[in-house]
Amino acid sequence: MSVRHLFTAAAAGVLGGFALAAPAAAQVTAAEEGSGSGRGGSVLGLVLALVAVGVGAWALRSAGRAGGGNARGGAIAALALALASMIFGGMALADSAGEVGSGNGRGGAIAGLVLALVGLVLGGVALARSRRTA
Repeated sequence: MSVRHLFTAAAAGVLGGFALAAPAAAQVTAAEEGSGSGRGGSVLGLVLALVAVGVGAWALRSAGRAGGGNARGGAIAALALALASMIFGGMALADSAGEVGSGNGRGGAIAGLVLALVGLVLGGVALARSRRTA
């Protein structure tokens, strides 16, 4: 399986998970306030940020090589993943009440935002290098 197919399958899995989660979330009619820990959005943002950093590093590595393959696609994927991570992390940070360490996901959201920023920088540099060498 090529890396391109792997990234496509991973993106389809993430988007499919959102599509399947939407009807389940719509069926919840009377959710009790404060029933969850609030870490879901921050964990999702953190995982997306880690993937964005990995994809951005891979794209940056292959962008500097002659015949670097699809470094441009990897750079765009890293930028998109980092942006999605920033959205989820920002929403989780805005929703969290309390201090870091209280178990509501504030620390994970902050870590996700920092890693998403790293993923954005890696993806942007990889995209600039792929344009320059192409």
